[in-house]
Amino acid sequence: MLILTATATGQGDQDNDFTWTTEGELVWLGLVCDRDLRDPDGGCGCGRAFSGLSSHRATTTAMVRDLPLTRDDVVQALVGYLEAAGYGTFTAASLEDEVDELLAPLQRLSAGDIVRRRLDELLVLPRAPRPT
Repeated sequence: MLILTATATGQGDQDNDFTWTTEGELVWLGLVCDRDLRDPDGGCGCGRAFSGLSSHRATTTAMVRDLPLTRDDVVQALVGYLEAAGYGTFTAASLEDEVDELLAPLQRLSAGDIVRRRLDELLVLPRAPRPT
């Protein structure tokens, strides 16, 4: 299954890049504060960051990876993240739409793509040319 994971690849291309996640951990497009809704380059950075489901930290770049996961695995990872972060108690059914929103844009991407976030939009970074 194609899924977004934390990566340091592409870091430093933008002046406001950051990465505090663990390389390879699952990420999602976390919540965005009011300040970043007005300007994803200002505020706290949540409007341009992916949230790590294990580390509970953020990164401004993610890699699309093809991992041996099921949709249910992704739902359970998101349930665990939200509950561990103190957002309350969740059932898998309550997060079905959220997981669909996370997975849908990945259908147009390929494993190995590096992406940035601009609020709800994913921007694919150009791939480096292969040496000849």
